[in-house]
Amino acid sequence: MQWAAIAILVCVALQRLGELVLDERNTSALMADSGVEFGARHYPLFLILHSSWLISLFAWTVWKSPEVHWILFGVYLLLQAARVWILTTLGRFWTTRIIIVPGAPLVTSGPYRFVRHPNYWIVIFEIALLPAVLGAWEIAVVFSLMNAALLFHRIRVENAALSPRR
Repeated sequence: MQWAAIAILVCVALQRLGELVLDERNTSALMADSGVEFGARHYPLFLILHSSWLISLFAWTVWKSPEVHWILFGVYLLLQAARVWILTTLGRFWTTRIIIVPGAPLVTSGPYRFVRHPNYWIVIFEIALLPAVLGAWEIAVVFSLMNAALLFHRIRVENAALSPRR
């Protein structure tokens, strides 16, 4: 089943690369529309964290030849459907950065009606769940803890940046 695990990880890597392309396009457009970036200093830490997470999962898969836990993978796919909902709700405002365009309305539709920062919730579950799909519980724990530390800071920065608009 190693081939299935590798195929899953390749798809996740391609998805993340696609998101970075979308991020770059949206970031450029928002900055051209007088956008202001907040938290730029911590942004590279997220790139390092997510890249290291995927690399560690590839290494785990090559080293351990894990069985794929298909039920957990089904839950992971549901998270991806929620991610698409978030992306479509935010539209041109979706980025992997914190960019505020003065005067732009605060998004309160879609999943934002129910929870603040829904994309961060998706990422929290993804970082724990994808390693679990492969039986890599150590990776799930270590990266979840690192992600929690980064998100704690990032959410504070984002809330401060958004506070004038609430």
